[in-house]
This record gives sequence, structure tokens and C-alpha cells, in this order.
Amino acid sequence: MKDNVMEVIENVLNKVNGVVWGIPTIVLILATGLILTIRCRGLQFTKLGRAFKHIFKENGGEGELSGFSALCTALSATIGTGNIVGVATAIAAGGPGTLFWMWVAAILGTATKFSECMLAIKYREVKPDGHVLGGPFYTIEKGMGPKWKWLAVLFAIFGVLAGLLGIGTMTQINGITSAVNMAFDPESHHVAFTLFDKDYTWATVIGGIIVTACAALVIVGGLQRISKVAAKVVPTMAVVYAFLALSALIMNATKIPMAFAMIFKSAFGWQAVAGGALGWTVKQITESMQKGIARGIFSNEAGLGSAPIAAAPVQTDEPVEQALVNMTGTVIDTLIICTMTGLSITIALCDPAFESASRQGVELTSAALSHDLGGDGISVQFLLMLCLAFFAFTTILGWNYYSEKCLEYLTNGNMKIVKVFRILYILTIAIGPYFTVNAVFTIADITNGLMAIPNCISLIVLSGVVAKETKAYFEKYPKL
Repeated sequence: MKDNVMEVIENVLNKVNGVVWGIPTIVLILATGLILTIRCRGLQFTKLGRAFKHIFKENGGEGELSGFSALCTALSATIGTGNIVGVATAIAAGGPGTLFWMWVAAILGTATKFSECMLAIKYREVKPDGHVLGGPFYTIEKGMGPKWKWLAVLFAIFGVLAGLLGIGTMTQINGITSAVNMAFDPESHHVAFTLFDKDYTWATVIGGIIVTACAALVIVGGLQRISKVAAKVVPTMAVVYAFLALSALIMNATKIPMAFAMIFKSAFGWQAVAGGALGWTVKQITESMQKGIARGIFSNEAGLGSAPIAAAPVQTDEPVEQALVNMTGTVIDTLIICTMTGLSITIALCDPAFESASRQGVELTSAALSHDLGGDGISVQFLLMLCLAFFAFTTILGWNYYSEKCLEYLTNGNMKIVKVFRILYILTIAIGPYFTVNAVFTIADITNGLMAIPNCISLIVLSGVVAKETKAYFEKYPKL
């Protein structure tokens, strides 16, 4: 009966997710990126070098954060379980081809990320006390006009839900505690309690308590504390994880062409065509696209509307310049980190002896890296646990900031309600370890999709503003 309850819940979530992430949403997101790429004249290709040079540039103007701090705050929310667990769950559900569709979403999404961040800075509000508030809600309300405020309100509501129930809390701590349990009690010998016929170890319980307590201490400190933690933790752990994944790729360099072949075959169903099963091919391609694009957005948040909230408080008078900096986040997050994870897993899958059927999430990533690197896998598990713990922890902090800003917009800056929300946010973190991996990622996908829809609509409508501002900036500053 208990198993049936969990199955019913997951079936309902999957059906809702299928509707939210149906063909219309996929087309909307890809079309948004394509339109903005065309209107911005492919700046994600032509101006990428300039964007990276701007990262450490000190800006003047109104605002609360430096450009580098804003980028780290945004990366703290994007570099998380999506890079390690999300890629694995996508490949497990939709095959290696999901990685190809993540690339497509990221390439187009780089222009989307640039545009949404630029508009957020352009339409932000600077309060008399110097406090800055901005994001898609003000982009919609000010850019599209007051009659569209209902769409801005919808975005803000979905943003609160995404932070509270989806990408910001349960998926992150679930990934952390899964990694802790895998490192300290992989055979689940020390069971604390059983819920819905699933055993939860003391490693999971203690790990969850520690993360919740640490998150609570930082969340109470607000934006400045979050940005300081992110600026120190994110670059360090990104380097550690990159070293781990790159080592696996270098040691298996001769297998990389085989892995790419598997990715493209899976993405377009070529194996199914050879077998004559055309109907299954269409189903596979659709599933691969859905999971790849959904996980791509989960990972880099391009088009989701979250990164603009972090970009809005930047100290700058040039929205385009800071938007260039923010678009590098998509490249770092998906085209580099997620690619390393996906290739490492695919290389392992190329080996018929590699057991993957019973593994999901961080277990699949850990098993794949251990397989690629050789050895007993204990050191890999420990390093992966550290990386995942810090990545996911900073994502928890970043999304608390995002969802608070959405709530601040909804309540006209009522900080009493925001403080109550912080308590709810911390409580949601606390219960996150006790949901299944599939359930928490499905909830996150649903809330992400709901956020993306109003944001992408506004970006298409305001694409002319983006093109005009971008053209004016590069005419004013033709060289770096």
C-alpha cells in the first residue's frame, strides 16, 4: 500500500511534468534562444572572448554587488546537483542523446541568458536606501507595460515555488545526503528509521541536519553573506570537480569518439531506424529532447529567469556589459561542466561490463567516474561528495535569494512575510532528504518549466529592445 502511494504520487508528477514540458514549451524555449541569437547577431560566438575579459573588471554606477560577485552568485545557483546528479538522471531516463539536446539548449540559451540579464538591469528599481530589486517581474511590468502585470505576478509566484519546492531546496539537499550516504554507509547498515518501506541511514539524517543548520546560518545573513560565500566556494569546487572529470576523460581519451557516436545515435534514434522501429525512434527523440532541454535549463537556468535577479543589483551603468559577463555562466555550467559529466558517464556506458541499470543520480555519476579512473572508487566517492555538497549548498543559498526577491515583488517589500518564508525555506531543506530522487527532480522540472514560460514570452516581445541596446553599446564601445 505504501509503495502504491509513492507510485501514485510519482505517476501524477510525471503526468504534470509531461504537460508542462510538452512540445509547446520546448518549441517556445528553443525559439526564444534562436530569435535572440539572430537579433543579437550571434554574440555568444562573436563576443564570448570579450565577455570573459569583462568578468574581473570593476564597474562603477549604482548597485550592491561587483560584476564578479554577481556572476558567482548566479553560478552558485546553477552549478549544483544539475551538473552531477541532473545529467545522470537525464541520461538514465532519456539516454546519452540527452547530452546533445543540453548542448543545443545551452548554445541558444547563452543568447537568452545575455538578453534576460541585460533587460533586468535596464528595468531594475533602485530604492531610496540603495536597495536594488530587479528581474523578469519588472522586465515584464515595465518593458511590456502595466497591463501585463498579471504575467509578472505569475512569474514571481512560480519563482517562489521553484525556490521553495523545486530546484532550490529538495533536489539540492537530496543530492548532498545521497552522496554522504554513498561515502560513509553505502550498504546502508546503520538505519535510523524506515519511511514508505525505504530505509534512511544515520549518515543521511546527520548530513541533512548539518546542511540545514549551515544553510540557516547563512540565509539569515542575506545577499551580502551569500555572495561572499559563493565567491569563495564556487570557483574552488568547480576547479576540483573539473580536475576529477578531466582526469577521467584524459585517461579514456581513445574512447571519447565512441562516446560522441553513442550520444548522436541516441539523440536522433539512428539505432532504432536501423532496426526499422520508426515509432520507437520518434518516441526516443522526443524523450531525449524533453529530458535534455529540461535538465539543461535545470543546470544553467538560461530562460528560466533566475539569473537576471542576481544580475540586477550589479554596480554598473552599462547593462549590456554586465549581461556579457552573465552569459559566460551558461558556457561554464553546461558546455564545460555538464559536458565533462555526460562524457564520463557515456564512456562508462560504452563498456558492456558496466552495470548501470540499478543506478540513478549521484550513484551513476560516481560509478561512471570510478569505472573510468579505475581503483576501488572510494577516493572518487569522497571527492564527489565534497564537490556535490558544496555545489548544492551554494545553490540552496542562491535560490533562497531568488525566491525571496520574487516574494518581495509580490508583497511590495513586506519583509515580515519574507522572514516567515525563510523559516519555511529552511524547513523544506530539512525534509528534502526523505523524498525519492525521481520525485524531487520531477517537481523541480515542473516549477522550472512554469517559470520559463512567462519569461520567454517577455523575451520574445522585448527582443527589439535587446537588439537596440546591444547595437548601441557596441557602437559606443567597438573595442574592449
